[in-house]
Amino acid sequence: MNTFANFTTMPRGMKYWEQPAAIIEREPVEDRDRFFMAMLMPLGIEKGKPFQPDARQTGILTEGAFVGEAMAKALAFNARVPGALYRPDANRSHYLLLDPMQDLANHSEFDERAGYFYTGLSVTKAMLTKTPGIGQAYVGSFRDKEGRAFDGAKSYHRHVPPNPPAKQFWSVTLYDVDTRSILLNKEQIAVRRSRDDLVKNADGSVDLYFAPTAPKGFEKNWIQTVPGKAWFTAFRFYAPLEPYFDKSWPLPDIEKVN
Repeated sequence: MNTFANFTTMPRGMKYWEQPAAIIEREPVEDRDRFFMAMLMPLGIEKGKPFQPDARQTGILTEGAFVGEAMAKALAFNARVPGALYRPDANRSHYLLLDPMQDLANHSEFDERAGYFYTGLSVTKAMLTKTPGIGQAYVGSFRDKEGRAFDGAKSYHRHVPPNPPAKQFWSVTLYDVDTRSILLNKEQIAVRRSRDDLVKNADGSVDLYFAPTAPKGFEKNWIQTVPGKAWFTAFRFYAPLEPYFDKSWPLPDIEKVN
C-alpha cells in the first residue's frame, strides 16, 4: 500500500516572515541565536514587539522572500559546489551535500545547507553514511540527459543497470518542484522500489518510466507524472555498497522519450 506523507511547505510572501516572527515571540532566545535576532530587527522582527510592517516594508519583504526562494532553488537544483555531481559524465547531483555534523574544520556548509533544506526537512548521520552496508545514500536528478528540467506533460525513461549497490533495496521517488513534497497523482503512487514486483530484463536491469500514461507492459515500472507540474527525483540506496562510494556503478541519466 502506498501512502503520501504530509510535509510542511515553507510559506511564501508575507507569511514567510509572519511565521518566524510568531515563533520568536513565543520561544526563548538562545545564546547561539543572538546575532540572528540582531539581523532580524531591521526587518521589524523583534521579540516583545508586534510585527507590523507598513506598505513600503511589506513590498520589500515580499520581494525578498521571492528572491530568497529563487536563490535556495538554484542552490538545490543547479548545485555548483565541489563534489555536487555523483559522476562528471551526468547531470545528477548528490542529493545530500552536507558533512555529517554540517560543520567542517574552518567553516559551516552554508550553500550546501540552504540547498538541501529547500528540498528536505531533516538530516541524520545515517543519511550521510560513508560506511558500506550502513545507512542510506541519495542521488537526486533535477534535469534530463540533455540538461533540461523535467516537464510533467512529457514522458521519460531511466535505465537501472544490474546489481545496484544497495545491500537492502533501492527506491526512486518523484517530488513536486513547487512543494518539494511527494508528487500527487491519480495513481497515488510516487515511489517504485526494488522490493516491488517490477518488470526486469534478462540481465536483472530495470527500466523505469515517468509519464502521464503508462507504457504498455511496464505499468509496474511506471510513476505517473502530472501535466503542468514540474518534478524532480531522488534515487535512494539503502545500505549502500562500495560501488556507490567509488562511483564504479553508473546510474544513467533520465532520458526524454520521443
